[in-house]
Amino acid sequence: MQQAVFPAGYLATDAAALAARPRLFGVFASCAVASVALAAAWWSLQAPVDPVLAPAEPVPLQGPVVIAQAQVAPSQTVEIEIRRNDTLEALFRRLQLSLSDLAEMRALPEVRKSLDRLIPGDVIMLTHLNGALESLTRRLSDTATLVVTRDQGSFAADVIETPLDVRSASLTGTVTSSLFGAVSTAGGSDPLAVALADVFKYDIDFVNEVQPGDSFVVAYEEKWRDSEFVRDGDIVAAEFVNRGRVFRAVRYVMPDGSVEYFTPEGNNVRKAFLRFPVSFARVSSGFSRGRRHPVLNIVRAHRGIDFAAPVGTPIKAAGSGRIIERGRKGGYGNAIVLAHPGGVTTLYGHMSRFKRGMLIGQKVKQGEVIGYVGMTGLANGPHLHYEYRVGGVHRNPATIKFPSAESIPAGLREDFLASSAPLLAQLDTLRSAAETQIAMAEL
Repeated sequence: MQQAVFPAGYLATDAAALAARPRLFGVFASCAVASVALAAAWWSLQAPVDPVLAPAEPVPLQGPVVIAQAQVAPSQTVEIEIRRNDTLEALFRRLQLSLSDLAEMRALPEVRKSLDRLIPGDVIMLTHLNGALESLTRRLSDTATLVVTRDQGSFAADVIETPLDVRSASLTGTVTSSLFGAVSTAGGSDPLAVALADVFKYDIDFVNEVQPGDSFVVAYEEKWRDSEFVRDGDIVAAEFVNRGRVFRAVRYVMPDGSVEYFTPEGNNVRKAFLRFPVSFARVSSGFSRGRRHPVLNIVRAHRGIDFAAPVGTPIKAAGSGRIIERGRKGGYGNAIVLAHPGGVTTLYGHMSRFKRGMLIGQKVKQGEVIGYVGMTGLANGPHLHYEYRVGGVHRNPATIKFPSAESIPAGLREDFLASSAPLLAQLDTLRSAAETQIAMAEL
């Protein structure tokens, strides 16, 4: 090891102290170098910059740079499903939103009308910032959406229309237990099953007459919004085979925009009277010359048909006519009697209540709801008692042959035949494909 050499005259203690100083010397040397570097940097800043040698981009500073920023709370969006008895004020209080914003928003005429009537199941979307409302969105219908936004301190409202896309669809099926089950098995919805029954309801009793082996073919429309299925549309053509009887119907839009269904020959599928004024109800007692009354326990004629259904089930006018009686009517309980052309009257008994506005003298259309199923009067269970009379004489609604509604007008017949031909051909193709599929399944 190399020994340190000290000048003459240094004491040992001085030597020891000096031996401990090399580290201090290094610090002093570093400081000197740094000073020189800083001085050079200062002089370079004072010198003129040569544009040719100037860097194209500023040299970034090394290390993190902290810039003070104001922290802004983000807006919150809440989606609310309307519940029974909900009100806007209750919703705003629940979410702790500004009630003054609600009052200002409701002051807009188009908003008050669109928001005051809340329907359970509807959805309202609210965006707010610390309780101050920024926007509100509510779908008013399949095609219309209300949008309210805060614009420069005040609210502005707009109704945005979004037309639905119409797509073609088809379905074939065979009944094993019920129409609803058959449509569901084939991939259809309950509303589609109801629509199919509605087309042929004048000829087929879908509660009591449909049996296993019956089959159907239906071409219909689907409504879509932005690649999202919304609901089923109208049936454009359909065939139903019931107990070997084949029924066919084609949709036709009349000049006034109304929709009618006609047979391939142009006869109206709709009859002057509905055979059954309550949809999908069970016949609990038929037309009879002698029946033991379930309440009076005596045998007497039952000159109508009883349709068992839950209390509150809508009752429809069997045909267009005018109300001539309305109120309590002995054993019928709450009852309505309608007068129709040709001396025909229809009676609807045991109602739980009447539809609002159904007063004596009021005109009603076929299929219009006039009241609701109940068990008032001499009734041992909820049902509708329905009678059909011609010239005051009772006739059996289940067997009488009702006249058809007006057939296709002569002036529209050529257009009807031209427009219905491809629809009927589509039914033939669907039927043939279904039969082929069944045959192959049996092999």
